[in-house]
Amino acid sequence: MKKNILVVDDSALMRRVECDIINSDNNFQATDVCRDGLEAYEKIKSTKYDGVVLDVNMPRMDGLQLLEKLQKERIKANVVMVSTLTSKDADTTIMALELGAIDFVTKPNNIIEAKGQEFKNNLLSVLSAALRMRKSTPALNSCNSRTLAAAKPAEPIKRLKPTGKNKLVALACSTGGPKALQSVIPYLPKNLNAPIVLVQHMPAGFTKSMADRLNDISEITVKEAKDGEILQKGNVYIAPGGRHMEIKKKTDGTHVIALNDMPPIGGLKPCANITYDSLTSSGFDEIVCVVLTGMGADGTNGILSLGKKKPIYVISQDADSCVVYGMPKSIYEAGVVDEVVTLTDVAKTITKNVGVK
Repeated sequence: MKKNILVVDDSALMRRVECDIINSDNNFQATDVCRDGLEAYEKIKSTKYDGVVLDVNMPRMDGLQLLEKLQKERIKANVVMVSTLTSKDADTTIMALELGAIDFVTKPNNIIEAKGQEFKNNLLSVLSAALRMRKSTPALNSCNSRTLAAAKPAEPIKRLKPTGKNKLVALACSTGGPKALQSVIPYLPKNLNAPIVLVQHMPAGFTKSMADRLNDISEITVKEAKDGEILQKGNVYIAPGGRHMEIKKKTDGTHVIALNDMPPIGGLKPCANITYDSLTSSGFDEIVCVVLTGMGADGTNGILSLGKKKPIYVISQDADSCVVYGMPKSIYEAGVVDEVVTLTDVAKTITKNVGVK
């Protein structure tokens, strides 16, 4: 059975383009259209939709106002935002994700781009991920490594033992990540005894807004990573959208951010595997790897490679609290997860493993 989609946009042309894209896929059908958030609110109140494709800027009631109203009235909707690359819309999109939007796609600059293959692929890919049914993992909501040992497959690599206290946290997430990070980063202490490098799959122009927003509501310092920046404990460095992030060790023992413009890996830029791979030659005594909600398997190969060279401790988000149980499922099935925890326990699990300075 096809999933029913509501399209909300003040542009008749964009409504038609988005409906054509949605109807081109055998899994979806564009059931209704609305010109603004007010019309959409009335529709969502009275009709059950599997998903909503929502524009940001509209008259009478914009996308953000609609999400706020739905949240206030506890009306559930699976919303995918369509946002331009302006800095204002980037800020609004990050706030929309905090208010419950599952993901977003960037809005084309013109009708030629709107009818192009890239926008079509992006919209259908995000809709597919956003509306995918979540699969649960029995009895894994909060486990330690001893419990997991009996349940998970045999480890494919030999785990190394930590040799000191110089640690790094490397976190990866994708679909549902911006909202999930709201339940993690603000709950980390400002004197965390490790730097954090973070890869969130996101296009250029949006990661700075996300970093600034997280920094405003957190004790720990959060920033979009800059090339050549020295890693400092108690800081979170978010890979810029549209660039890969590596960590390089300098001769004086410090570690710096190294950004590069290599092609996307499996359509991903930034790609978490590249970040994890770069840490194999780092000087950290142990690397705490954290995998949160997201589609696909990014991070798994990098963590497996890293575990052959460095002591690692792997924390995975549980299925029930994920928007999309893809990346955490992949690393769990690889057999190297030490703890599976619900989202609200991720921050304290990180702190427990790296301590405070």
